[in-house]
Amino acid sequence: MQITRDDNGDFILNPAELSSRFGLSGAEFRRKLQMGLVASTVEIGEGDDLGLQRLSLRIGNRIWRAILDKSDTVISEEMTFARAGTMKRTSRRKLA
Repeated sequence: MQITRDDNGDFILNPAELSSRFGLSGAEFRRKLQMGLVASTVEIGEGDDLGLQRLSLRIGNRIWRAILDKSDTVISEEMTFARAGTMKRTSRRKLA
């Protein structure tokens, strides 16, 4: 996967490649993105992982992760599924 950065240093990923990782059409991926259903995080390596970064994108229970080296080259990637117990709840209420 080709990953570049914009002038602000933010990562730019190819939507066609991402949609295929999630098993979605390009149109479906764009729709989920526009609806705010795609969450992303960037983690910076420390200690033994200094110089590495981990990108994560989540759509529903599917999570794509890539490890990048110092030159922003993907050195590994994986697709996983979140277990129900790992889902965050935004609110709790008592059932009557």
